[in-house]
Amino acid sequence: MPELAEVEYFKRVWSPAENTKVTEVMARLDKRIFREIKGAQSLNCLNGSTFSQSFRKGKQLCFLFDQDKWLGLHMGMTGKLKISEEPDEAFKYGYLMLFLEDGRRLIFEDPRLFGKVLFSQGSRAPDWWAKLPDEILSDSFTFQSMNTFLERRPRSLIKPLLLEQSVFPGIGNWMADEILWRSQIAPFVKVAEIDPDKREELYSVIREVCVDALEVIADGWKKPPNSWLFNHRWKDNGICPKTKQVLKREKIGGRTACWSPDWQVYR
Repeated sequence: MPELAEVEYFKRVWSPAENTKVTEVMARLDKRIFREIKGAQSLNCLNGSTFSQSFRKGKQLCFLFDQDKWLGLHMGMTGKLKISEEPDEAFKYGYLMLFLEDGRRLIFEDPRLFGKVLFSQGSRAPDWWAKLPDEILSDSFTFQSMNTFLERRPRSLIKPLLLEQSVFPGIGNWMADEILWRSQIAPFVKVAEIDPDKREELYSVIREVCVDALEVIADGWKKPPNSWLFNHRWKDNGICPKTKQVLKREKIGGRTACWSPDWQVYR
């Protein structure tokens, strides 16, 4: 599942086409990604509009056309955004295409159809966008707001809580593992067992990982350095960059967690 930085990368794929007019819309409305679209004609009103602005909140994308047409995209597990300058280039899973006046095409591909397309028209942002939580790197994500959320769930395991999108928008499985690894907190630790100083550290590391991910992955999908957990967590018998010992992979709270028993000693 694309996380904060991967989704930001896709936003930047389309954003160079801002201020360009749409000349044609191709949408395979029979596909599951359009399950929230009401009426076959709804997306056609993008024809003739100008692509105005690109936005991201957490794992969600929104593209504004003519200041009153809001196209929302959720990547799901396999969704990708592409921009093509080749008129004959084929996209087998390109179920949404916006043809632009300069000859380029904006493409939303989703082979497994787990993504979602949303659309609204109006001068104000639709509820499905306006009600999304603010970014982790915004001023509204404070230690106090995070700690209040944690205090209400003293018996919960920390790893599953970090995946709660209403509080930690954009954080997915790999980012949660990276955060806990850098904080040296085992993923199965209960909130009540994390003392105030460690929570302060956790808050700082959450923001640090978001900054690092945006600087590396969102900027051209660059490979993270080997000093991160990221490059070592995907397969069994990965090696911890800190201890050089074998990492452990196990289900915690219904999701696969990768962690370093000899490094994540806070438990």
